[in-house]
Amino acid sequence: MVIALRLLAAINTLVLRLFRQLGWMALALMVVVILVQVFFRYVLNNALAWPDEAARFLMLWMVAFLAPSAMRWNGFVAIDMLHAALPRRAGLVLSLVLLGLSLLVLVEAIGHGINHTFGFGGNFDSSSLRLPLDMLGFESIRVKLRYMYGALLVCVITLASVTVELILRSLVELLRPGTELPSLDQPANLLGSAE
Repeated sequence: MVIALRLLAAINTLVLRLFRQLGWMALALMVVVILVQVFFRYVLNNALAWPDEAARFLMLWMVAFLAPSAMRWNGFVAIDMLHAALPRRAGLVLSLVLLGLSLLVLVEAIGHGINHTFGFGGNFDSSSLRLPLDMLGFESIRVKLRYMYGALLVCVITLASVTVELILRSLVELLRPGTELPSLDQPANLLGSAE
């Protein structure tokens, strides 16, 4: 179990480092796209059709790239009064139950993500996004919605991977207390430890 945890933690660390880089790039592009729309709409009085949908597209991918790191670092909003009030072992059992329920939901979401991305909905074209190949003398290509819906699929798959890692961590802590666990690759805590 410890070997599986170390392997999965190493894979998640590499993937999530890449995703965090892609996430800040998506955020930067989203800001640029929104500023372009503000300039065209309010300065030139000629709003463009594509920036709103492009910003939504980038926001979905930014969330898909950053949500798994937030989950791994316990960065989601949570009510943890009960967990903190319980003895250590009971708190770990409660965490395992909640993580198990989360994994069930994520597995169901993976099925929906696959159906939505590669099924009927993903075959539609975006209403305003297109690759402007006409500038190069070719025909422009409308962007398929599957590239937007793919954010859901990528997000739930990586969230499921992180959830499995957290389940393995809880099991190791419960069954083999004192075992050195792999790093969560957390950013520096600028405010100091809360413990």
